[in-house]
Amino acid sequence: MRIEANFVSRTLRTTGLVALLSLAFGSFYYGFKPTLSVFTGIVWGMINLYFLSLLVRSSLRPEGADKASALIFLFIKFPLLYLSGYFLMTNDYFDPLLLVIGFTVSLLIIVLKAAGRALLKLDYFEENDKKESLRSA
Repeated sequence: MRIEANFVSRTLRTTGLVALLSLAFGSFYYGFKPTLSVFTGIVWGMINLYFLSLLVRSSLRPEGADKASALIFLFIKFPLLYLSGYFLMTNDYFDPLLLVIGFTVSLLIIVLKAAGRALLKLDYFEENDKKESLRSA
């Protein structure tokens, strides 16, 4: 299976839409405080995925790693982002279980996107289209 360049950005857009929908409907059904816990976890997970993709893109490049930006992203992601996650988990306002549920929504969306592509065999059709276009050229 081939991962497209915009896979992370599409995942972040989908996760943002899920976060907004969960905030709107969850506030009505479950109350504002539990929904805010899940929403905050989702936002933290999105920021984590975004900085992970920036770190990987700056570290693994054909022309060599951009060490300065990789170190900046490394410093933002690990100490600052995880320290903020620790403070979110130890804060009395947010429910830790609901935060963890929110943290994992990005991973769930990635798994569902990959499963959907596999079930619909989208990669299979794209490979066959490329082979046919190479044969006709």
